[in-house]
Amino acid sequence: MKVWVYAEETDGKVNSATLELLTKAREIGSEVEAIYAGKGDTAAIAASVGAYGATKLNVIDPGDGLPGQVAAAAIAQLAASGNPDVILFSQSYDGRDAVARLSVKLDRPVLTNGMSLAVDGGALTFGTAIFGGVTLVDAKFTSGGPALIAVRPKSFAAEESGGGPAEVTNVPAADAGRAAEAKVLARHVEEQQGPKLEEASVVVSGGRGIGAAENYGPLVEELAKLLKGAWGASRAIVDAGWVPYALQVGQTGKTVKPKVYVALGISGATQHLVGMKNSDNIIAVNKDGEAPIFSVADLGIVGDVHKVVPALIDLLKAKQ
Repeated sequence: MKVWVYAEETDGKVNSATLELLTKAREIGSEVEAIYAGKGDTAAIAASVGAYGATKLNVIDPGDGLPGQVAAAAIAQLAASGNPDVILFSQSYDGRDAVARLSVKLDRPVLTNGMSLAVDGGALTFGTAIFGGVTLVDAKFTSGGPALIAVRPKSFAAEESGGGPAEVTNVPAADAGRAAEAKVLARHVEEQQGPKLEEASVVVSGGRGIGAAENYGPLVEELAKLLKGAWGASRAIVDAGWVPYALQVGQTGKTVKPKVYVALGISGATQHLVGMKNSDNIIAVNKDGEAPIFSVADLGIVGDVHKVVPALIDLLKAKQ
């Protein structure tokens, strides 16, 4: 099976979601190639994707346009001769833009929000959650390729293959039509404090159980900083305006997979669990002993966060 991966970079480095996809691509395919649309350091990107299994890096110059618009046209042209069986994309803004446009150009359906991939009897099986994350389903591709798939970050573990730098091939420009007329005029980087939420080894999140917006800092942020981690939130308090959307963990927010996830005052709705249930160790504090969060917790504390967390913070400060 020939598998292509749409590679994305952040601050000049191939992002973790791409490395996860490359690792899975090695597992399900015998030939793995990466496709990159951007102006980053091609040699560095080739070395990164090669270390995770890609033997070839197809480079597309997006010019001043949006990467997804130009990439879709070029990939459609490339696929006509390359005949990939599967093209994997991250469920990111750029990934979704590129795969949606490619779907139209190839007249192929797209399966999104992927959480698992496997080859069963020669057929590719795709797993995802539907109905707001309540039900897990598997779908099999029965027609020819390429299968277009978008996968949620943190669905797979990234593991190096030990390979050398991928061979670099520059892909000729393709006609993207009127879509290519859109230009990037400026970029604004979101302000951030502490470790990046998606990559932190420790994440502390707060939910409606913390009581009020003014309690988020003293409880959630303070504990996260003492644990040298990042702080997040449930959709409930994001929708309530207590914290910005950038902190939301869950199906419609960020997917995290830290070594330790601490849930404070979070009931554990399925939509939230989808975004954090694969964490290595889950600690939950909630005064409702029947809260769904305890069904996935490795350590559950039935108690008031306003009593438990301050006591924990005092203990951590005493050990510094």
